Amino acid sequence: MATSREPAPWRDLFVEHVENMRPPEFVLSTIRRIPAASTGFGINDGNGFCLTPRSRTCVYRGMWASIPVNPKNDAELNPDVYEADMLTFTTDVRMDKMPELWEDGAVAAGAESIEGNGAWTGSGGGGPVEAVFWAKEPMVQWRIRGKAIVVGPDIEESDAGRAAQKALMCRMRKREGASDDHWSFAKEVTAHFGNLSPGMRGSFRNPPPGTPVDSPVDDGLGLGQKVTDLQDNIARENFRVVVIAPYEVDRTDLSNPERGRRWIYRRTVDQKTKPEGAEGGWEKVELWP
Repeated sequence: MATSREPAPWRDLFVEHVENMRPPEFVLSTIRRIPAASTGFGINDGNGFCLTPRSRTCVYRGMWASIPVNPKNDAELNPDVYEADMLTFTTDVRMDKMPELWEDGAVAAGAESIEGNGAWTGSGGGGPVEAVFWAKEPMVQWRIRGKAIVVGPDIEESDAGRAAQKALMCRMRKREGASDDHWSFAKEVTAHFGNLSPGMRGSFRNPPPGTPVDSPVDDGLGLGQKVTDLQDNIARENFRVVVIAPYEVDRTDLSNPERGRRWIYRRTVDQKTKPEGAEGGWEKVELWP
């Protein structure tokens, strides 16, 4: 059941800024857990692992449950029922970042891992992430800190998928008077896949990212493919939607060089004591930039 009732006070301005970015790119930062014996770099966690930083450039794909309209998308779209304060991006399950999206770098309950290549195949997540946007025209930097929720093919079938659904529903708002009879998580994932260009969909049929080029490649994999079938077995097996559920949002406005301003928003919904003046489940404090 959706429990979030009011939009976050930062949401509208963030969406306005990011949707005017061309392209809407951001830097995603995560924490990587690797065996301490294999590296001399990182912070030892005392359990035989080192914590090391990882960053990469990703593309914003809209707010969860409010997918941007693409007239070339042939997928059946969900009805306009829900709104959320969570942003999305898409990725390949074979990417090296996948285990970093899970809490503590470990497999969430019910999710599966493939030993040896580190691919996390189920829905889940919970790992801490930060997404940094630089909106050049308004000269505003956004830092979105929260937890990653990975939505996989099992979203409506497995225990891990149902747990991910619950985590998402807690942050979704149902529009007044709307019926969710025909809304589904699986349909939302297909709509995200359909929003990509055929060439971008084809990238999910590439050889496994990060593997040596002289390694054997499975049949059907190769660079430069275009996928028009929204249910392409290989591409859909590798395709994932990742949702960032924010807990802290840091906005720095540098449009006035003589008076930069900065605000931090902290989610208060889960706090036992709500700060005075909290709006929409968020506390807002102005900081020195």
